Amino acid sequence: MIATIGLSAWVALSGDANAASLFSPGAASLVRKSTEPFGLMTAPLPYGSVREKWGDVQRHLDDEMVQLALCDGDREHCASEAALRLLSIVDIGRERGGRALLGAINRAINLAIHPMSDLAQYGKEDVWTSPLVTFTHGAGDCEDYAIAKYAALRLAGIAPEDLRVLIIHETFRNEDHALTAVRFDGHWLALDNRRMAMIEDDDMRQSRPRYVMGSDGVNYYENPPALANAQDPTPERQFVSLTSP
Repeated sequence: MIATIGLSAWVALSGDANAASLFSPGAASLVRKSTEPFGLMTAPLPYGSVREKWGDVQRHLDDEMVQLALCDGDREHCASEAALRLLSIVDIGRERGGRALLGAINRAINLAIHPMSDLAQYGKEDVWTSPLVTFTHGAGDCEDYAIAKYAALRLAGIAPEDLRVLIIHETFRNEDHALTAVRFDGHWLALDNRRMAMIEDDDMRQSRPRYVMGSDGVNYYENPPALANAQDPTPERQFVSLTSP
């Protein structure tokens, strides 16, 4: 697990002699807020299991997105039942718009995948699978749901810069958990396999963000504050095992 590293202080300096100091009430407005979920600063993850697993997922996902695009254009001749099942969920989202699209895909994938631990399914822990593998098996755990939603939302037209896969630490369960985050109207919404309703990141008070993944790779949260009053791990001692569905 990783040790705390300090959150860098990002201060916007003003030439105005009356600009707020770090000790004035206006100081908070001068600190740069991250555009990532939770509004906290992140830094690129240089190495480790999370980076390796996400890189592997991205490589498989690039191949599968081509296959899904071909099947999407010619459903009649698509040879992959898994692709057709995933595309049917994308269609449900496309029939709607805005927030309803996100909610429809979240709900449909939650219902389409049977929760099963990696140990039960593969005989080992922490296996991250691409969407077509997950839909072929019809089962998976939290990161498999999250990756499938990430792919489905991309197919439904959500821009890559508005999509993330998160690893958070749930303090009330004392375990790590993966979910999808989507930026909508300037707010990040969490799409979780454990609930049908979407919630904003600001409302996730029992969670400590650890890693954020997207089209640009993996970042880690530098020093998550007391969302859950817990100490955060450092990349140098990182190990994440997502063992529960």
